[in-house]
Amino acid sequence: MATNSDWIVIFDDKTIVKKGTDEGSYVIDDDAFWNDSKWSNIWAIQYKNDNHDYNDSVEYRDETPHATWNAAGLGDFNSQFISRWDAAHLAKIQSNWDNDNAEDETEAEKIARLGERPTSYSSS
Repeated sequence: MATNSDWIVIFDDKTIVKKGTDEGSYVIDDDAFWNDSKWSNIWAIQYKNDNHDYNDSVEYRDETPHATWNAAGLGDFNSQFISRWDAAHLAKIQSNWDNDNAEDETEAEKIARLGERPTSYSSS
């Protein structure tokens, strides 16, 4: 099992976790993604975006030995998981911005207080 990962994916919960931050985890409600046949035997993934395979672990549901991300041959982690987490996080910080209102505050005053409404987010 990887002990030094930045990301954890839990398939039964449809959850992607960004470790070591206050930003935490998001449930990604995308059945078409989670039901892709390449994930059918995977229980969890631990991944570190550092080009060192020994920090990664793909954990299988059956007796298949755990493998590194690269050895499992599952494609690009960033585009499959981090991009989904980033989209969920952007939606959260936009919602937080939208709901952070002071009484009788104008749009200009809100922008002066909070900055512009977030329009993008990237974990990288």
